[in-house]
Amino acid sequence: MSDRFVIEETPLDGLKVIQRNYVGDTRGFFERLFCSSDLEPLMKHRRIAQINQSLTHDVGAVRGMHFQHPPYAETKIVTCTKGELFDVAVDVRSSSPTFLQWFGIRLSEENHTSLLIPEGFAHGFQVLRPDSQILYFHSAPYHKDAEGGLNALDPRVAIAWPLAVGSRSERDARHPMLGDSFSGISLSAEVSV
Repeated sequence: MSDRFVIEETPLDGLKVIQRNYVGDTRGFFERLFCSSDLEPLMKHRRIAQINQSLTHDVGAVRGMHFQHPPYAETKIVTCTKGELFDVAVDVRSSSPTFLQWFGIRLSEENHTSLLIPEGFAHGFQVLRPDSQILYFHSAPYHKDAEGGLNALDPRVAIAWPLAVGSRSERDARHPMLGDSFSGISLSAEVSV
């Protein structure tokens, strides 16, 4: 454990809540969003390969639930830098005892909390304040042919969104509901990227 982060376990194996160390004074503040010596061991020693940022204007809007199939499965560290959102991870690992269970947490610019989402989880969020921004640190670059997704309104997953679900992208709204035959993804076939 470091003085920069407090790492908390969740009920879903590998999914971690990261409390960042915020240092503020009259000039402003400083906080570290990532440190390889502290966080890469939690990422199975994968390195950050891509960093993305998104801005979502509308309260209630949902982005997700996205994941990548092996061999491009990725670990993500998600941080809200402006506004507030309800961040959700769903376990889609076929061999997991928590298969299709979800965990949600509020991330905001004020609570200095990030979520580390391991390989084999779908990720999405709902915006709770207008013009919310999010940073994503990814352990693998995006590969269009490897993308997968769950429908954010799928009753089999039954995510308890805090607000009525507002706007979604056409792509996200088209994700089919899961049938009984959906058995998740196997990470055993994954190779280093």
